[in-house]
Amino acid sequence: MDVTFTCPKCNQELVADGSLVGTTIQCPACANSLTVPEPDLTTVRVLNPIATSAAAREEKHFVVPTHEGPSEVLIKKPSVPLEVGARGERIVRVKTIRRIDCVEVGHDRFDELVTEFLEKVGPDNIISISTLSYTHIDIGSQKLLTDYGVLVVYRG
Repeated sequence: MDVTFTCPKCNQELVADGSLVGTTIQCPACANSLTVPEPDLTTVRVLNPIATSAAAREEKHFVVPTHEGPSEVLIKKPSVPLEVGARGERIVRVKTIRRIDCVEVGHDRFDELVTEFLEKVGPDNIISISTLSYTHIDIGSQKLLTDYGVLVVYRG
């Protein structure tokens, strides 16, 4: 269970894993040393947004379709163009790197990880690099956040 508390110096709201209770950490905002407190069991509440949603209260009666004989192919795979087939085994791949996945204990390593990946792939194999933005719900604060990343198309 996570422990939510605030830094006494800068009032930054912090969330720590329950296994860190009693250990001393530094506040990522102001570098103040503080001890992770015991959780206050009177203010602990379990949030399950799915259980409280309208969809959870709706009764559903699902039926599993059955097929006799082999199933039908709904999406037909296009044939390989001649130039791609002539090149051999090099196939086109896609890699998505989200900034939120590159943040480690307050340090944003997005640029570093993207650079490492691009160096590993090599400039001759990169087909395109596109920026992207997306929104997600932050589990700790239950707020909708907007973030960014890159989509790299390359030969691999």
